[in-house]
Amino acid sequence: MKILVTGGAGFIGSHVQDAFIVEGHDVTVIDNFYTGRKNFIHPDCRFYEIDICNKDAILDLFINEQFDIVNHHAAQMDVRASVNNPMFDAEINIIGGLNLLEAAIKTSVKQFIFASTGGAIYGEQDYFPADERHELRPVSPYGIAKLSLEKYLYYYHKVHGLRYFILRYANIYGPRQNPHGEAGVVAIFSQKLVKGETSTINGDGKQTRDFVHVNDVVKANLSVLDYPESMIVNIGTGIETDINTVFKYLALVSGNTVAAHRGPAMKGEQLRSVLDNTLAKEILEWTPEFDIGKGLKHTYQYFK
Repeated sequence: MKILVTGGAGFIGSHVQDAFIVEGHDVTVIDNFYTGRKNFIHPDCRFYEIDICNKDAILDLFINEQFDIVNHHAAQMDVRASVNNPMFDAEINIIGGLNLLEAAIKTSVKQFIFASTGGAIYGEQDYFPADERHELRPVSPYGIAKLSLEKYLYYYHKVHGLRYFILRYANIYGPRQNPHGEAGVVAIFSQKLVKGETSTINGDGKQTRDFVHVNDVVKANLSVLDYPESMIVNIGTGIETDINTVFKYLALVSGNTVAAHRGPAMKGEQLRSVLDNTLAKEILEWTPEFDIGKGLKHTYQYFK
């Protein structure tokens, strides 16, 4: 199949791109290098340096290439940045997404796969783990934008017949993750430990996340290719791990005895987040292969 991967020079998108090429698909990647890296682009894909906010360039690309499937990973993914500048976040995560959707229906794309978010959409959970029926109450512009594009996908499906598959990701970590900024605590800790620098744990470190390894996320993307129905599915482990535990695991793997520094708690930070993956197991036969110990060791070795 002919597949477009947006954000294919980024952390998750580059791994997805690689897997699609290994499976023999005809892959095109677009990226504007806002956070992506040129050396993550697979030599066997076609690459275009295009911003998804460039409506005309996007439409021209879709007309020229005639994609079967769009795998949309390009995003502004920094939650704090979205709080500081909601309009910037919306321009990329909503308007950029709409540019892709408009081009998709004009060129008869068969399926649109969207990388959404679990924790940021569900907000503070009523029950643990959260399944796909959990109430949606995002408390950040980032989460609101992701939910907005989910709703637009439903509209484009009902009105224009565009088939979609929405993957609500838990907290993804692994090789190639950007250690700069706030988005990837595993990458940040790993790089600090490699350099022998002091890591900072915000608050008491008891806040929990559902950490899912990028290789397992790639497997989920492969499993939904050309899925015959439009669906929303959580992709997570169903297991909570607190930040203190993550640091202890990585410190043990690294052999580094530098203690973590305690910083102030982040205002508005979600306390607990964990996703129910029952639906993914049932309809995709997907189960995560990396437990937290194996995954953190694998990630640390990459940064080392």
